[in-house]
Amino acid sequence: MNPPPSTAARFRALHAPGQVLVLLNAWDAVSARLAEAAGGAAVATSSAAVAWAHGAADGERLPLDRLLAATGDILRAVRVPVSVDLERGYAASAEGVADAVCRLAEAGVAGVNLEDGAEPPEALAAKLLAARGALDRAGLDLFLNARTDVLLRRALSGAEALDEVVRRARRYVDAGCDGLFVPGLSAAEGLSRVVAEARVPLNVWASPALPSIEQLRALGVRRVSVGPRLALTALAAARRDAEQVIAGRWAPPSDGAPLTYAEVNAWFA
Repeated sequence: MNPPPSTAARFRALHAPGQVLVLLNAWDAVSARLAEAAGGAAVATSSAAVAWAHGAADGERLPLDRLLAATGDILRAVRVPVSVDLERGYAASAEGVADAVCRLAEAGVAGVNLEDGAEPPEALAAKLLAARGALDRAGLDLFLNARTDVLLRRALSGAEALDEVVRRARRYVDAGCDGLFVPGLSAAEGLSRVVAEARVPLNVWASPALPSIEQLRALGVRRVSVGPRLALTALAAARRDAEQVIAGRWAPPSDGAPLTYAEVNAWFA
């Protein structure tokens, strides 16, 4: 009898050609369980939302040990694979980033995002090489998703920006990444080019400008994530209800189908 596939292998299979994995980004156990209950085949974290939930600003201001503890809560709450937003890697050196990646793999995480941010591409390439080498030496498996912020930061524009995305994509693939995340990429022609030239599954951010799931599948896009959107939606709804209660209006807002105490409690019963 063959052993069951690892969590990372299950996660990698969700990026197979012809599939579009829609990842809901959670920030704690209950939001992760909600994402799973809504039909998510996997769950990702939002670095911003996790930080906010622990009283910190985004940008690696949440200590790594607290991120690991929050990740453990999420892993215990769901059965689907979990990918963690590790931002720039929580370390100054490539070796330190590799250590953080291995700690997450040992905890049972299926994948991580590592971003270049404002750093030169050489920095992320070194981190990916170090992480892949450390995982291999330890006999660990993890889906390394390389995020490039060329479009998000708007340092370049037009054809020049897309050329830089492709240049970085090739470099990150050569360094060992399993997927490429390009926030801000939404036009069909750009998606098609990056899919063709990156040679690994392309991950994009959900936005009003993004084509439909059917169009994304036809273009070869394999993954869509939402970042802190769910957290902001939840906080906006909570703020509206809080303002209602402060004003002495006791009935909760009637828009949408409300979650009940019994439903949420049953997720953990």
